[in-house]
Amino acid sequence: MASTWRKHGQYEYRVVTIDRGTSVPDARRMLTDEAEYGRWELARSRLYLGGERRVWLRRKIIKATSTL
Repeated sequence: MASTWRKHGQYEYRVVTIDRGTSVPDARRMLTDEAEYGRWELARSRLYLGGERRVWLRRKIIKATSTL
């Protein structure tokens, strides 16, 4: 599994590449964990001819403001 990060507008994106040897239940479990603990949501998913899957996850960028 490989991933890259990008920021665009109000959202932060993470692209996760899942190889073809990963089963569907394992991929689902991994993405569910990312959504639950990392506050990511599914933005896009693609399945390529060789069986590789690429998933785009996104989450809102939370800007902290100083209260001092």
